[in-house]
Amino acid sequence: MLINKILPDNYFRNNRHKSLANIIYTSNWLIEKVKILLEKEDLTPQQYNILRILRQSIDPLSTLQIREMMLDKMSDTSRIVERLQKKDLVHKQTNKYDKRLVDVSLTSKGMILLHRLEKNADKIDSIIDNLTNEDITQLNILLDKIRDKK
Repeated sequence: MLINKILPDNYFRNNRHKSLANIIYTSNWLIEKVKILLEKEDLTPQQYNILRILRQSIDPLSTLQIREMMLDKMSDTSRIVERLQKKDLVHKQTNKYDKRLVDVSLTSKGMILLHRLEKNADKIDSIIDNLTNEDITQLNILLDKIRDKK
């Protein structure tokens, strides 16, 4: 879907404005596609992100550490962790060195769910299968460059 099919050319002040609108629109479009794939497992993209963060860590992580690694920095990490705990996908316990912190780790049920989702990771990857490997490399370079503004 071309951005010009959604918004008329006179909507944009210039090509930079069009690019920014296009990135935002594409981001939201991608999130919706991922939501559809994850809702079969009763997961949100933010919950999936937390499970993947926990899986890569050897030690339990505090909610603060998780928040720092989240793709969506606006997420209420504590609330999401609570929901994951109710689903028995994560385990929470008070940090033994700092009682103000809560340590979070994956449960075996959470690990099994991640393994099941990873077997279907190609469905998520297929969202952008109309791009070549060269396109994807260039896209990653450009997106990193946008965020690297000093």
